[in-house]
Amino acid sequence: VMPVKGQVIFEFTPVGAYVKVAAIHVDSGIEVTIVGDPSRTQAALEQTAMKKLEMVMSRHDKGDRRGGLVV
Repeated sequence: VMPVKGQVIFEFTPVGAYVKVAAIHVDSGIEVTIVGDPSRTQAALEQTAMKKLEMVMSRHDKGDRRGGLVV
């Protein structure tokens, strides 16, 4: 898995007893979300979301479009 190049925006949304974190790659529009424990640090949640974004973008680069839709 290659590191993501370019700008990534993180969005945090509290939902009940957890927090939903979206990571959006600005250049490609690819977005992933994770659900995490709100007691974890912002950096830890961003790191987890970034790892998922790296995995999804790596699959996307290989032609694997499963698990989502680029709009």
